[in-house]
Amino acid sequence: MSNSEDPSEKMNYGFVGTDSQSLTEKLEKYTGVVDWEYLKPHYKSGALIYVDPCLKITEVGQAVTDDNKEQIETWLKSGDLVKPSELHEQWWEQNPQDFTALVVSPFVLMQPVATSN
Repeated sequence: MSNSEDPSEKMNYGFVGTDSQSLTEKLEKYTGVVDWEYLKPHYKSGALIYVDPCLKITEVGQAVTDDNKEQIETWLKSGDLVKPSELHEQWWEQNPQDFTALVVSPFVLMQPVATSN
């Protein structure tokens, strides 16, 4: 930022807008269903994290937002959070499905949408 810029004009990288919603409400608001094509660029950039269906994606988003390293490390060690690999990419290319996605910068969390049989 140059000296001539007004500090009030700094970029705000948080959630858009200043509303009175709680963080949990905002996380739920910014969660949606997408397909693999939407997620593929995030995978390619290394920002995609797979969330096991045993977890609630908004709770994982809350842990990321809170920088709860201990909880995130526990999930990573147990395999409940995984950085997708090339094998995952190939599977999703050949077996299209929908995912719940949540952007928690700099990451995009993804979780398969539950299907009823």
